[in-house]
Amino acid sequence: MPNFPWRRGSTTEPEYSRVPNDMAMAGRLSDEEAAHPAPGAGTRTSTESLERPRPLTESTDTSSSDLSGPRFIQEDGTYRKYPWIPTRVQRYSRAVVRWVKGPQPPRRQHINPWFRSVQEAPIRLIDTYVPKKKARLALLLFFYLCWGLTFGLTLRYSQIAADIGSYGQPVAIDCGATFWSSGNSCGLQGSDCRPFEGQSLAFRCPASCAGFKVLNPRAVGTQEINYASLVIGGPPEDTSVDPRATYRGDSFLCQAAIHAGVINDSEGGCGVVSKNGEASSFTSSEANGIKSIGFDSHFPLSFVFQPDVSCSAKDMRWPLLTISVIYTSILSIFVTSPKVFFFTIFTTVFIHVGLASDPPTHSSMLDLLQILVSRFLPAMFVAFVFYTFAIRRTLLNLTAQIDKTVLWLGGCWVGSLTNYTFDFIPIQRLTPHDLEQQPGAKAALAFIAILLLAIVAQQIWSFRLEGRLVRYLGFYAIILLGIIVCICIPGLNLRIHHYILCILLIPGTSMQTRPSLLYQGILLGLFINGIARWGFDSLLQTDAALLDDAQHNSKLPTLLPPTIKLATTTASTSNSNITFTWPGLETDFDGVSILVNDVERFRGYVDDEPRNGRGFMWERQAGLDSNEYFRFAFMQGTATLDYTRAGTWTKEGKWVEMAPGPSRRVKREERGGGLLGGSSE
Repeated sequence: MPNFPWRRGSTTEPEYSRVPNDMAMAGRLSDEEAAHPAPGAGTRTSTESLERPRPLTESTDTSSSDLSGPRFIQEDGTYRKYPWIPTRVQRYSRAVVRWVKGPQPPRRQHINPWFRSVQEAPIRLIDTYVPKKKARLALLLFFYLCWGLTFGLTLRYSQIAADIGSYGQPVAIDCGATFWSSGNSCGLQGSDCRPFEGQSLAFRCPASCAGFKVLNPRAVGTQEINYASLVIGGPPEDTSVDPRATYRGDSFLCQAAIHAGVINDSEGGCGVVSKNGEASSFTSSEANGIKSIGFDSHFPLSFVFQPDVSCSAKDMRWPLLTISVIYTSILSIFVTSPKVFFFTIFTTVFIHVGLASDPPTHSSMLDLLQILVSRFLPAMFVAFVFYTFAIRRTLLNLTAQIDKTVLWLGGCWVGSLTNYTFDFIPIQRLTPHDLEQQPGAKAALAFIAILLLAIVAQQIWSFRLEGRLVRYLGFYAIILLGIIVCICIPGLNLRIHHYILCILLIPGTSMQTRPSLLYQGILLGLFINGIARWGFDSLLQTDAALLDDAQHNSKLPTLLPPTIKLATTTASTSNSNITFTWPGLETDFDGVSILVNDVERFRGYVDDEPRNGRGFMWERQAGLDSNEYFRFAFMQGTATLDYTRAGTWTKEGKWVEMAPGPSRRVKREERGGGLLGGSSE
């Protein structure tokens, strides 16, 4: 058998397998020095003065790549610092660390303008004709003055409406205004929303009210309206008595005006509405892009619009948007200072959103200004943090003026107009309750998550090229830890508002690439819209604050079979009646509330006499030929819990049991709106 060099005991064993004796090596070196002394050496060097070679052990600093042995010996446990970790794991870990650290040296991203001479022409123009700083400052102040005058005068014109005869100056209302607040908020017998008739109001509605929606299911008889317009009624089938369209008192007033043709959705408008007392039937119809809801029973408050009213009022939000976009685009093209550009754009867009495109709920212009000032100051502090840690790096030394205007500024306007640009996305709030009940919300959230993952992967690659990936991974690890801590707090729910998403994601755009310009602009616009419209809502909310008056999953009353007495010709009374009873209440509840045709008609407590709150009789009006709808709820103190679905006492006198489960009502203030002519919720 041939002797291979690697065969154990071979005479031709390679040199790397021989480990020489230290003393023999020292003696050999001494003999060689004696035979060939170094120049100037007078004596022989002692073997004790020689440094012995250090054996290769685990503490040796020499890397495995410096060894002359084969790979399997280099990767042996004696050459590794942590022998208990598998070699493959260590090798992959080192590769991951090298990849995360990025190339050496790092490559900072910078946008090279396309058509450089065209994009840098505005900069050269300013440098040529306005070279001095004082002149540039004066020009900038004059520019601010021109925008302020143009925007302010146009806004003033949009707020002016002439008196409407004896009705006076139209009152500005928002899209969710109504005469009757939801559920039992008008009190027992609706007393907090009186008077039911004899009042007229000159009103003025903003544009784009047709898309206003309720956020939680709203009961109308046996129907439940969710994520839709709330207009109940319309033109009557029999126009011989009163040809005017009649609407139930809890309809959204501006949407009803659009449905009736009094105003148009694109420009808003004004008119006169009059309370018309009780009505016994509300007809469903579709007109001007709004489908109304039918209701076949009586309601104590209805309203109609006065015909032949001369009124001129126009919502100028679209001309105002044109003005703001033109001025900000001019600024973006000619200004190179990141500081001047950013803070001017932030302030301009905030003012525009708060005053024109998506103002918060308010009762007057002074009230609106008060709200915006209270929100602007903390928002500006957050903007300063954005600029210092993320946005300055993106805009610094950027000379691609057209790219900046189209991507960054255009994205900012798209994000700030989210009530138009992203209104088609079927997600109103990122809560499990809303995602569960809103059609299409889960699919939309899945698509958004996939899109965000693709964007995050792209941004990770860019951060790696700049050598900043490790730092940002650490930053987002801390953020993730904070979110986990918030989730674990008992009794509180984590609610991620879209302004919070912007705060979390904007640091991930702090680089100068074209995608980052677009992402950063959109996120900043979303942040501005969220704060100007809704304010800094809490990150942590209790169950009650989160659900508001949506379903609370509380226990529902169990009724005994009702007793029905129908009117007869021989009876002492000409009216039919129905009597409801229920077993004794549990100790957790203090009473029962009953809605009849969506109006609270009864509150019974356990200490009431003579039935201790365990019975209720409802008498049908004489000559009434329509169904009536009943819903029941337990009370804790004066607060009502979930109502049952509606049970029906038919016009023939039969009782139809309610379907299982609760019915819910929506609070308009979640999306704006308010109560006209009564106390607010």
